[in-house]
Amino acid sequence: MAHDVFLSHSHQDKVFADAICHSLEAHGIRCWVAPRDIRPSEDWAEAIINALDTARVLVLVFSSNSNGSPQVRREVERAVNKGLHILPLRIENVPLSKSLEYFISTQHWLDAIDGKLDSHLDQLRDCLSVLLERPAMPHPTRSVESQPSAGTAPTRPFSRSPAGPAIDSAVLARIEGNLAQLIGPIAKLLVRRMAPAAANQAELVARLAGEIDDAVERKSFIVRCQGGHH
Repeated sequence: MAHDVFLSHSHQDKVFADAICHSLEAHGIRCWVAPRDIRPSEDWAEAIINALDTARVLVLVFSSNSNGSPQVRREVERAVNKGLHILPLRIENVPLSKSLEYFISTQHWLDAIDGKLDSHLDQLRDCLSVLLERPAMPHPTRSVESQPSAGTAPTRPFSRSPAGPAIDSAVLARIEGNLAQLIGPIAKLLVRRMAPAAANQAELVARLAGEIDDAVERKSFIVRCQGGHH
């Protein structure tokens, strides 16, 4: 069966991977996940490579288990080599191993470390809808208790500014490209969400800069978006 997403996880986190897979597929986002999609007698390594060949996004279920898994590291390395989007979903707050840091240190993380995975699945689906260029699926209004934590960047709330002139699409593409170099493919979702609420280009850039943790990279991003030197 054709699929959009390759779910990379440690076998010890199977319950989380299964929950993510069920949620995504219930909303039309097709997944490949081991061992479910490996046929009996099929070579395991060959099945994984074939699955990565036809996937568009790798979702990494990040935990202490996957952080130390050679199998997960190989899957991420192959996905990067094949040009897939990498979308890490952190279910445990542990330092990134050096072997994984080499491949995903610039990615923007989705956090689900509060133990309430269900409350973060809408956010994951929204991100994937953007990466797969599909309309975001509507979901019920969340209560205050079910909102993602304030530190989760993609859903950080902003008050809506008075409607200003539309920002040129070429400018938006340039801003998105600059941001993606620092935080990965999640930049596309952030630009799409924040652009309608921004009164002008400068306000949009300032808001997006707040999503960059490193002060030097934040300043570099602002300068690039203003047309300064790289």
